Amino acid sequence: MKQSSSATPRVLAVIALIGSVVVLLVVVSAAIDNSGSEKSGRPGTQKVEHREEARKQAPATYVIKSGDTLTAIAHATGVGVAKIERLNPEVDPQILIAGEKIKLK
Repeated sequence: MKQSSSATPRVLAVIALIGSVVVLLVVVSAAIDNSGSEKSGRPGTQKVEHREEARKQAPATYVIKSGDTLTAIAHATGVGVAKIERLNPEVDPQILIAGEKIKLK
């Protein structure tokens, strides 16, 4: 006797499984993309708003601590490295002296 082929149901099951995985990935990806946009409703705007807040709240000066770098100071204060360098042309970015005061505004 000849047995009937069960390949068709197996192929359909694999296709259904792949489709389910794709749908799951799309839903998770959308959830991740939207997690940063709670403030404004638009993806990616939360970081921009955070930087703007940091710039508004940045103090006028900063006292350099041991181990500081311009990049670390920029991240801590929200003022860009280029602006710090422009405001403080006398400061050597390679040799920051602890206790020295630099301008941020």
